[in-house]
Amino acid sequence: MNDELFQQICDVLAEEFEIPRESIRPDSDLFQDLGIDSIDAVDLIVRLRELTGKHVPPDRFKAVRTVGDVAAVLQSL
Repeated sequence: MNDELFQQICDVLAEEFEIPRESIRPDSDLFQDLGIDSIDAVDLIVRLRELTGKHVPPDRFKAVRTVGDVAAVLQSL
């Protein structure tokens, strides 16, 4: 996993959703572990697009469950 990309995702989760950085790991489940809901997930996609310039198609994001999955999808674009 790209460490810089992981750090960007951590920054967004910590700043936008007030999730403690120490609880964010690549295997953290966005929904169960970090408390992200479907509306938050859309906000996360929008914020990451602003940071990375990469558009994540909604059908690609449906399979995302963990922070590592988010990084993998962004890397594959």
